[in-house]
Amino acid sequence: MATDYDELRTDVKESQSNSLAALQSASAPDARSVVLEMDETNNMDSIEGPGGEFIAEELTIAVIPQAHDEFTCYSCFLVRHRSQLARRNGDYGYCTDCEG
Repeated sequence: MATDYDELRTDVKESQSNSLAALQSASAPDARSVVLEMDETNNMDSIEGPGGEFIAEELTIAVIPQAHDEFTCYSCFLVRHRSQLARRNGDYGYCTDCEG
């Protein structure tokens, strides 16, 4: 008796049809519930501390503008005093730490 090796075995056919039926009947979350869940996690206004406790404080930082004798290094983006200027390339300055 000749055997056709290209034909799927009967147990493979059954497992394919069973897995398709299982996928179709699976309860997947709908788009609205996923969006609501994401909004809930994004709307947390508190900050988690190092011990896992939540800190509901707003941090305020005073921003000081760059002085006339300072420059921003184009390599490390730190504000440095002009005495640390190693070289200037056009409008960009480089500090002595970055120029090594």
